[in-house]
Amino acid sequence: MIHLTHKLKNHQSPVTTLTLPWEKRIRSRLRVVLDNGAEAGLFLPRGTVLHDGDLLVSDRGDVVRICAADEALSTVTGHDPLTMARACYHLGNRHTPLEIDRDRIRYLHDPVLDEMIRGLGLDVRHDQAPFDPEAGAYGGGHHHHA
Repeated sequence: MIHLTHKLKNHQSPVTTLTLPWEKRIRSRLRVVLDNGAEAGLFLPRGTVLHDGDLLVSDRGDVVRICAADEALSTVTGHDPLTMARACYHLGNRHTPLEIDRDRIRYLHDPVLDEMIRGLGLDVRHDQAPFDPEAGAYGGGHHHHA
């Protein structure tokens, strides 16, 4: 089994990839199967969050690129920046991980939250896409989305 022990800061060519949903990309200890079928274990420092495109290295030098898996998401859109900000406030008040872009907000699909957001006058649609939420004020810096 390959032991993935830390993130790489410099760019190297990966040997393979590891596709994980959000809930598994926030775990620092995890047994996984790489996309090439090899078994591996995550042995990362506590609090490590993996984002799409991050590179991990094993104790024997293997490099693995993290891929965010497609997940069921709710995508919020609207034309009023103040209402979009209010939506972020209410979702954040519920400790909901959010992916915030200039023209949309995304969170893991939740019908109850969808109704709350529609009640604010915003549009909600359901998508299957990779989810890469904000790290938060105490989460090791700001993460920019494409």
